[in-house]
Amino acid sequence: MTTRNFVAAAIARRGVRQFVKFGIVGASGFVVNLIAFTVLDKATHWPFIWDFSIAFMLGGVSNYALNRVWTFRSSGHPGREGMQFLTVSFLALLLGDLVSWFLKGPLHVAGNHRVWFAATVSGMFLNFFVNKYWTFKDRA
Repeated sequence: MTTRNFVAAAIARRGVRQFVKFGIVGASGFVVNLIAFTVLDKATHWPFIWDFSIAFMLGGVSNYALNRVWTFRSSGHPGREGMQFLTVSFLALLLGDLVSWFLKGPLHVAGNHRVWFAATVSGMFLNFFVNKYWTFKDRA
């Protein structure tokens, strides 16, 4: 099997297609998150964890809307799915907060943006699989 055939076969699988779409949506939410974090980090004197948490949730709101309509094409109840997505996002946020604490505390990693990046990426796989099989299980 050639590389081209392998890639075509992988993309043809719904789960792979969804993961790619999830990644594209995640990248857009990542940008929302980065902009919000940068503005909050520069404009406020709040603790890092507040800036990180607010920015993370703002990125999550845009991710929910795009994932519901485009990635998973869900036909489930938007209120139920919204609460489930929020719950999953909150769990990913707790994981990111734990990663942030660990990097800034015991490991003494310098640079808020480096810690923000690691903390944000830490929840990506948790977000995808739990949202795919729990939040957006109802397809149109």
